Amino acid sequence: MTDASAFLELLHAQRVWDVELPSFDPSAAPPAPLPLFHAWFAEAVAAGQAEPHTMTLATVDAEGRPDVRTLMLHDADARGWHFASHAGSAKGRQLAGRPYAALGFYWPAQGRQVRVRGPVTACSPAESRADLHARSTGALASALVGRQSEVLGSTGELDRASDAAWQRAREEPDAEVASWTRYVVEPREVEFFQGDARRRHVRLRYRREAGAPNGGGSPAGVWERELLWP
Repeated sequence: MTDASAFLELLHAQRVWDVELPSFDPSAAPPAPLPLFHAWFAEAVAAGQAEPHTMTLATVDAEGRPDVRTLMLHDADARGWHFASHAGSAKGRQLAGRPYAALGFYWPAQGRQVRVRGPVTACSPAESRADLHARSTGALASALVGRQSEVLGSTGELDRASDAAWQRAREEPDAEVASWTRYVVEPREVEFFQGDARRRHVRLRYRREAGAPNGGGSPAGVWERELLWP
């Protein structure tokens, strides 16, 4: 058996949703997406979903080519969905040039996905500093290393920079990292996908126009809700 055929056999042997999946009645969904996201997140945690706070972030570069990576959610509130990074990283530069992004959450323990799309705003320096210092010593050390997405000459170079950053993070827990930036995705579309073993997946999309109030405190009627074919 060739490597290619062995891989294909292994791939086709994988199964999806070999667990009992929850039901989802879209007619009972709230008028705005944020309360539903909070509820689904809590249910993912209760179901034992590993790292439910991780998400994919999609951006585009100056040539319009898509880019994607996995990172952590820092908050989801009336302003939108929050994450953070260095302003000089690849994602930071892409967001500076084209401040629009898409997020994706996948919680296979319950066969659920959530997709968010909208413009991205950089938070104030004060909020970005507070974001960094609310995290662990390791997170601060990683931020102090900096140079995210730059070409690395050797793993030894990383070891030396990391050791120095860890020492500084322990000695200076309030150390500043000027490039650290908190971002907010202001939702224009939020889709909730509930998988079904018979492939009768439920997809509920919330949409609103630019200039409408944000998702958390929106009065009823601001968001348009629609079902999508799976």
